[in-house]
Amino acid sequence: MKLKKNIASSENGFVFNPSTGDSYSLNEMATEIMLMMKENKSSEEIKTDILARYEVDKHQLERDWDDYMSQLKENNLLEF
Repeated sequence: MKLKKNIASSENGFVFNPSTGDSYSLNEMATEIMLMMKENKSSEEIKTDILARYEVDKHQLERDWDDYMSQLKENNLLEF
């Protein structure tokens, strides 16, 4: 899954969808993921990076990842 090209985001966790006019504030981890997605890193690359840098269980990361991707999808921020 990739972010839509027109989605604007900042390093401070602000996200704006110009198609809908909606804006969002992200926490630190969500911001890191969003920035890596904008760099066109794959899901696996992002997850590997997170597992290497943070103390997180792989299964917990998968659950949290699925939840986050569902939120991005619900908010119309992803392209398929």
